[in-house]
Amino acid sequence: MSLIISAAYLVVLLSAVFVIFRWGNVNCLGPTPVNTFTLVSLLFTAGLDMGLVMLPLTEFPMYAGEEAYGFANPLSIEFGMWGPLVWMMYFLSTFYFVILEPKLKIFETPSVKWVYNLTIIATCAFTCYLFLTALPSYIPALPVWARWLLAIAVIMISVHSSSDVNFMKWLAILSTWMFGILMFVALVAVAYFHSETGLSAFGANLLQLSEYFTNLHRFVSPISSYHEFYLFWWFSWSIMIGQFVSGFVGGLRAWKLAGAMVILPAIPLGIWFCVLYIYFDRRIAIPDWLNWFMVMVGVIFVVNSLDSLIRLYSRNLNWGVERLGRQRYYLLHFFIQVVLVLAYQFTPFRIEWVGVVVIGLYALIYAAMGMRSHHVRDAIGSSRTSRPIQATPNV
Repeated sequence: MSLIISAAYLVVLLSAVFVIFRWGNVNCLGPTPVNTFTLVSLLFTAGLDMGLVMLPLTEFPMYAGEEAYGFANPLSIEFGMWGPLVWMMYFLSTFYFVILEPKLKIFETPSVKWVYNLTIIATCAFTCYLFLTALPSYIPALPVWARWLLAIAVIMISVHSSSDVNFMKWLAILSTWMFGILMFVALVAVAYFHSETGLSAFGANLLQLSEYFTNLHRFVSPISSYHEFYLFWWFSWSIMIGQFVSGFVGGLRAWKLAGAMVILPAIPLGIWFCVLYIYFDRRIAIPDWLNWFMVMVGVIFVVNSLDSLIRLYSRNLNWGVERLGRQRYYLLHFFIQVVLVLAYQFTPFRIEWVGVVVIGLYALIYAAMGMRSHHVRDAIGSSRTSRPIQATPNV
């Protein structure tokens, strides 16, 4: 498995670099363009979940204590698990769906369509399962029945949100702003109550992030079995997030799209991890009020992730509200997600299996591009020669 994920990850990263340098001036425009802030908000909230908000506090001790991670500080390791290299996969798949898929139409083949959308459904349910299993770490006093009730409520809200794309956009923008407020409040709290650390510790942590960039090559292949799990997890997301985001690209050149999708999300990630690392490094307990604020933002992130994926596979399979009606739409998608969460909970079903299938889909894309190279040339040529379109973003 390590060899499979290492080879696949390296190929995808090199492909993304190739696109930036070889096809960087290609115009990228989706069918429903939005402004860059909304695009990044949709990407940031759809491609992440509650793990971003809460997991670092449980992972810092592991990275500090295990020998495999000894080449860098725990903060840099955490950033590497979520950082820029990972978002290169999202950029590559977004570019593919904007420029190449309209010509190649690989995902319109019935067998490919079904396999692909089953991976979306399974990944969507895994997000909810991860939320369910991680809740005891965030709210230890929460009883089992309350955790299940909260998870079911999240699924219900997500299914409802998925039926209204405008609501999804505004929820993504709201959660992005809430995440920004959370970062500010957490930093101000530690600076106010622990003035001996405060902003100086934050500045020192920013400098520590440099160890990620000096050890960038180490993150291309699995550092440990836990990092391997992360890579399979990211792979399971990569194609579907690219398809989701591609619909909202607002007429950017490919190199600008790469900057928006790789650099811009990395900034709040790095800031947030630097803030949390103060609490870990200085052994400062998270106040209850701040912990609940973190949980609230995390829940909204989970809803954002679920609703984007539910909308994606329902549209791909023609299982939308227009065809099914609202009642059947809600019941179908609610039932699917609950059943798969139960499968993750009570069967050996693992997200790594989904990641392997997605790697197979990547292999299929590369093979199809090689066999239909004239379509690739036509797609790139027409996008290069067309004038940049002045998109009128609807949000």
